Amino acid sequence: MGYEVHAEKGWVNRGNLYRLKELMKRAERGDRLTLAFLGGSITQGSVSTQYTNCYAYLIYEWFVRRFPKTAFTYVNAGVGGTTSQFGAARVEEDVLLYKPDFVIIEFSVNDDNNQFFQETYESLVRKVYGNTYQPAVLLVHNICYDTGVSAEEKHCIIGAHYQIPSVSMKTTVYPEVVSGAIPNREITPDDLHPNSMGHELVAEVIADCLDKIYMERWDEEEENPLPEPLTANAYEHARRYQNHNCDVLCNGFTADTTLQKYVNDMFCNGWTASERGASITFEVAGTEIAVQYRKSVNKPAPVAVAVVDSDEEHAVVLDANFEETWGDCLHIDTVAHHIQNGVHSVEIRLTETHEQDAVPFYLVSVIGSY
Repeated sequence: MGYEVHAEKGWVNRGNLYRLKELMKRAERGDRLTLAFLGGSITQGSVSTQYTNCYAYLIYEWFVRRFPKTAFTYVNAGVGGTTSQFGAARVEEDVLLYKPDFVIIEFSVNDDNNQFFQETYESLVRKVYGNTYQPAVLLVHNICYDTGVSAEEKHCIIGAHYQIPSVSMKTTVYPEVVSGAIPNREITPDDLHPNSMGHELVAEVIADCLDKIYMERWDEEEENPLPEPLTANAYEHARRYQNHNCDVLCNGFTADTTLQKYVNDMFCNGWTASERGASITFEVAGTEIAVQYRKSVNKPAPVAVAVVDSDEEHAVVLDANFEETWGDCLHIDTVAHHIQNGVHSVEIRLTETHEQDAVPFYLVSVIGSY
């Protein structure tokens, strides 16, 4: 490959290594183990030449090479354009359902570096790390290679609070891009998504951390207890409401029964509507409410509003017209944040349609959490 990234600088939070050491001991014994990767488009491997070139699969191969007696199951739960807010809502069905032994969480270029996403990230991390099956967890922080922007600052605070090992591209790959030692277009077409060579560098940083842990796997270490939450942690108990698991009051919305075949096949199990005035009403439990819908590059598209508890004054606009060009977006809007816990009415109503709408309004799900 020819590029050096000082991978040894990538381990930005040592954390508590008890679970990772136990994982490696089990792997040496030949136990069957499941490796899961949860994140956005980078984890999905969106611009790598093939799925086996993404960092997640390369780390899976690291385990296969290091522990040849063990049969590993690979679970890639990367979904492009999604944040830890949605990650907390889907982790049960996309990751924890498989009873993973090891989970990488990667959302630092999907989340904004603010308190809201620090809270959603904590809820996700807590949901995984506190799971009954006690998986070993590693946090991975990617970065935008043109601006240096990421949510690593807020995410690292959570990693340190829970003593979870964390690795960073900000201290390894990014300095080499800034200095010109690595031309940015050699490793990324858009300064966000690594290409196959970029994924190799990300995997190199992660593997360096895993190599070091492997070398000290027999050193005794006690597991730290799960601490109290650092934030309000209102997203740990998130639930998605879709057409197969809830009752709704429909007026002009039609359920989509398309079968979801893949984890990133997201425009399924929702509802569509095309006529102005069409509405759908949910009863949602919790203190946090969000609406997921499709923003489409095919325009014009309808516009809707979300109204919580009949409060028209604070209605949230859901504009299905997507201004980007890379493809339709699974968009999420928060419509209620830290409200009183209880059951709330959520009405979604089309307020603007066009004679030649290219697509209907697609409501993917409503998310409630507390």
